[in-house]
Amino acid sequence: MIVLGLTGSIGMGKSTTARMFAEAGVPVHDSDETVHRLYAGKAAPLVEAAFPGTTIGGSVDRAKLAARVLGDAAALKKLEAIIHPLVRADADAFLARHRNAGESIAVLDIPLLFETGGRGRVDKVVVVTAPDEVQRQRVLARPGMTEEKLASIVAKQVPDAEKRRLADFVIDTGEGLEAARAAVSAIVAEIKGGSGR
Repeated sequence: MIVLGLTGSIGMGKSTTARMFAEAGVPVHDSDETVHRLYAGKAAPLVEAAFPGTTIGGSVDRAKLAARVLGDAAALKKLEAIIHPLVRADADAFLARHRNAGESIAVLDIPLLFETGGRGRVDKVVVVTAPDEVQRQRVLARPGMTEEKLASIVAKQVPDAEKRRLADFVIDTGEGLEAARAAVSAIVAEIKGGSGR
């Protein structure tokens, strides 16, 4: 089974592209969705122990947690030390399930694949990109997003040009949905062709 790592900077269209892989019949593991699930279950008592008062009714209150960790590098590191291993274990179980089911491809949607050293966990990397202006428009349209927040997020991410350079496949979502869908289909066809299926 070929494991594709799907990544891209904020606002590049990664979530939409992940849905396209799913629509093409490829199993997709979504790290963000996994974090939401963990915050409502397994991770909640661990987060509460580390950051008392950040859970309500057995679930992490994301606003309270954000207020505690944003802008505090040590607190953020502490949170990541709790969450990253849980997300990774969930992804490993997902891959094992699909490998056992005989799938030829699976996608790990990892927002910070290069930033977190995730390259070694995947066989090929798909980077989702878009022109700067398209990225800015998409991100600034999000509720509560400001130019300052966007600049702070982008500063912490590996630059888009570097991600594209390190990628095995690049999908430009600035060219529209149909072009992105065609790129996804071409990647799936190439990998399935190469795996003898």
